[in-house]
Amino acid sequence: MLKVSVIIPVYKVEAFIERCARSLFEQTLKEDVEFIFVDDASPDYSISNIHQCLDDYPERKQQTKILVHSQNQGLPSARNTGLQVASGKYVFHCDSDDYLDGGALELMYAAAEQSQADMVWCDWYLSFAHNERYMKQPKYDSPIEVLKGMLGGSMKYNVWNKLVSRRLYTDNQITFSDGHGMGEDMTMIRLAACAKRVCYLPQAFYHYVRQNEHGFTQVRQPAGINYRHLEDLKWNIERTTNFVAQKWGSQVEKELAFFKLEAKFPFLISEDTERYALWQSWFPEANPYILQNHYISFRSRMLQYWASKKQFWIVRLYYQILMKLVYGVLYK
Repeated sequence: MLKVSVIIPVYKVEAFIERCARSLFEQTLKEDVEFIFVDDASPDYSISNIHQCLDDYPERKQQTKILVHSQNQGLPSARNTGLQVASGKYVFHCDSDDYLDGGALELMYAAAEQSQADMVWCDWYLSFAHNERYMKQPKYDSPIEVLKGMLGGSMKYNVWNKLVSRRLYTDNQITFSDGHGMGEDMTMIRLAACAKRVCYLPQAFYHYVRQNEHGFTQVRQPAGINYRHLEDLKWNIERTTNFVAQKWGSQVEKELAFFKLEAKFPFLISEDTERYALWQSWFPEANPYILQNHYISFRSRMLQYWASKKQFWIVRLYYQILMKLVYGVLYK
C-alpha cells in the first residue's frame, strides 16, 4: 500500500497547472506516493502542460496517472474517478489552480501515523495576486468536536487542507456528489462524522489561490442567481444533514441548525432583495438557534438576527460597508 494518493481534477487551468504540478512533484515525500490527475475533458492545454512538466521530474513519471473523461462531468465526478483508482493509505485532494508547500505531504502523513488519525487538517493561505492571508484553523482533539466545529462554522470543511484515511471513504461508502457540484466539499463533514481519531497540524501548507485582486470571490455575489447551483447546494445540505443525523442523532441537533444557518448566510452578503427572500425561505426552522451559535462572530450572529426580524436595511448597510470599505480598500 502506498502512503498517500493525491487527486487533482483538471479543467481549464492551463495558466495554473504547471505551478500546481511542480509543487506536487517537488514534495519531500519521495516514495510511496501517487499523483492522480483527472482530465475532466479539459479543452485547453492543461494536460499537455502536465506532460511537459513531468519531463523535468522523470523520477515522478511512474508515480503519476492521468485519467481521462470523454466528456465534462464536473468536479465531484472527477474526484470520484480519482478515488476509484487510489491505492494510498491516505488521500489528499489538491485543486489544480492551487499549490502546496514542499513538506506538506510528508509532515501530514507523519502526523497521521503518529496519532493513528483518520483525518489530519492544517492551516492554509488565502493567496491573492500580491499578498496572502494566513488562515488559522481551530484545534480539536476528538471527532465530535471536529464535526461540531464544521457544522457550526468555526472549522472549514474544504477538501484541500485535509489528509484523510482512504478506509474512511471505502468503509462508509462515502463518495462525492455526482451531478451536484455546489457544496461538494460537504463530503468532508460526512467523513468527519465517521472518524475515530483526528489530528490538527498547526502549520499552513496549502495556497488557495484567488488571482483576481479586485474581488473577494468568497463573498462577492454574481449579478444573477443561478438556480441550478442553488438546487445542487440544497441537495448537498440535505444529504449531509440526513447522514450526520443518522450517525449522531440528538447529540448534534443544535449544530445541524447552525449548519443550515451557515449554508444560507451568503444570501445576506448582498443588496439583492431576491437573495433576502431566499434567506427567509431556506430552513426557517433553524432561525431560533441564531444567537446560540458561538462558533461564529457576534457580528455574523447579529446580521442573521436582524434578517430574521426582517430588518434588511441593516443587512444592506452592512454589505455596503463590507464591500466598499473592507474588500474594496484593504484587499484591492
